[in-house]
Amino acid sequence: MLIAPQVEALDLSMNLLGTPSSVHPTLLWDERDAVLVDAGLADQLEQLREQAKLAGVPLARITKLIVTHQDIDHIGGISPLLAEEGEHIEVLVHELDRPYVSGEKRLLKASPENLERLSGRMASLPEERRQAVLDAFLNTKARVDRSLTDGERLPYCGGIVVVHTPGHTPGHICLYLERTKTLVAGDALNVVEDRLTGPSPQSADDLSQAKRSLEKLAAYDIETVVCYHGGPYTGGVNAHIAELANEPAPGA
Repeated sequence: MLIAPQVEALDLSMNLLGTPSSVHPTLLWDERDAVLVDAGLADQLEQLREQAKLAGVPLARITKLIVTHQDIDHIGGISPLLAEEGEHIEVLVHELDRPYVSGEKRLLKASPENLERLSGRMASLPEERRQAVLDAFLNTKARVDRSLTDGERLPYCGGIVVVHTPGHTPGHICLYLERTKTLVAGDALNVVEDRLTGPSPQSADDLSQAKRSLEKLAAYDIETVVCYHGGPYTGGVNAHIAELANEPAPGA
């Protein structure tokens, strides 16, 4: 879906744990650079290629890959993308999530407790599929070329501001696209049944911190937000985010 001139929300189908859903990497470009935000799962590379082609930007044109955080549905496709489309692509991740993406540390979602919960959720899947998912959580890692910090401005495609929004993971970031007033939210926000919602309690590493992180977004004039889960949302975005930031966390 075209969000603004030269900004596209891609639409990839996913069925990681037996429940179909969609995820939405963001692609932006100009005459010099093409930037992909998040890479999907390893088995979504062909979908990613087709979606980029439909947007008029072949994957071989990508110069930068910015990762919002360490979860496998955001990083699983990095290594396949680099292997097939070129090692020239620079991979950028927030400094706090970098060791998880690079494999120096085990992914937070690969903790023994979380893997046990996953096994329960996948009880109805064929054994081969269950093992493949567990292997992905335990073994997914990728090359990282550069660390990002809060407030950093990247001079690509009209300017990209890095907004550190910890809580979902320690190094979770949102990206503010200055030229189009678009917020690429990663998993800091979601769209559920056409409503903008806050961070998911089931998947946040620290839900209270994730909600506090939303307060930082009030400094930006946002016309459109692109959520990895749920896609684009427009209309009074700043007001909606302020409401979500002021809602008490469950159990508070």
